[in-house]
Amino acid sequence: MTFETEALISREPEISDLVPSETSGPPIIEPVGGSSFPKVLRSRLDSFFADQNISPKADRTMRVKIAAGLVVLVGSWIALYALRLGSWKFVALYLLGGLAQTFLLLNIAHDSNHNAISSQSHVNKTLNYVFDLCGMSSYMWRILHHRGHHSCINLHGEDDALSGRGIFRFTPYEPRAPWHRFQHIYALFVYAMFSLDYVFFRDFQCFFFPAHEYLRRTKHSLREYAILFAGKGFYLTYMLILPVIVLGKSPLLVAGAFLLVHLIVGLTVTLVFQTTHTVDSTYFPSDRGEFENGVYHIFATTADYATENPLVGWLVGGLNHHIVHHLCPYVCHTHYTPLTKIVKETAEEFGVSYRHNPTMTGAILHHLILLKRLGSENRL
Repeated sequence: MTFETEALISREPEISDLVPSETSGPPIIEPVGGSSFPKVLRSRLDSFFADQNISPKADRTMRVKIAAGLVVLVGSWIALYALRLGSWKFVALYLLGGLAQTFLLLNIAHDSNHNAISSQSHVNKTLNYVFDLCGMSSYMWRILHHRGHHSCINLHGEDDALSGRGIFRFTPYEPRAPWHRFQHIYALFVYAMFSLDYVFFRDFQCFFFPAHEYLRRTKHSLREYAILFAGKGFYLTYMLILPVIVLGKSPLLVAGAFLLVHLIVGLTVTLVFQTTHTVDSTYFPSDRGEFENGVYHIFATTADYATENPLVGWLVGGLNHHIVHHLCPYVCHTHYTPLTKIVKETAEEFGVSYRHNPTMTGAILHHLILLKRLGSENRL
């Protein structure tokens, strides 16, 4: 069986020698025989699909997940209008739709963003509009996620996922403000506002007042501007306006349900991602030239969690297998479990540190520990 090599291992730029650093975790030291580690790992990951004679794209499990997520989301909204329930039942069904949005963002939209669901680009692009269905610009998410994260993991000033906007200090290279000493306390409350920020502010800021140089250089087509406003308008119409006009619900009730949905979406999505790169065992390189090879960069800056728990992996779109995700971004997440086993065994064989928290609760705790350290010390 043949398939695109790029579908398995992301090729990042070749970069220089490994050097110890005081910024986070233990010193990064090149293991014995380490120069062959990336090649051996690539070969084993590539061989998995050939040996099993399976496609790295969506399998039956993934197709079931896509169908289930869309059925619950669409079904919950059909039920809202067909049943015309009382206030509390309305809120419950509205929240069910919010849970479906969370599931779709993590399980479907993220994979489609990486062209991991199908070898046919139009299938991935269509499913990527799940972002817009949930009030976020799929176009801007794609730019930020690929250019502003995957190409520069944990690099201060480049990785968009580390942008704390002064509210948080996510790296030891950021200035420390007095309020940062409390960031581990207020973090979860602020994270819950993540999706509200994207819906009402972040997307517009990135289009019209970009902070990153690569965004300022990007020429957005008129089509993408049209999709931005059409997507926001459609989302706000079906989430806020129609329940008031068609169902006659109180604006305050609908606004409250809308806020609850975003607290769920924002907190869940943020924690799923933050616990993979900003925990007390991950590393923050000083520049792109710190590692001999991009594979070492991934292993130093990324942590897995709860990889032995299939329920967690099913709910979070395999993002708990995050090292494999960065090594194989074009592979559907339903293949991550056996690939993670290969990664762990190969890393152990070559003496490369594999960062892993046994539970998601533990990963969240270690994220908060890092925030506390960064808030109280100038350097780690």
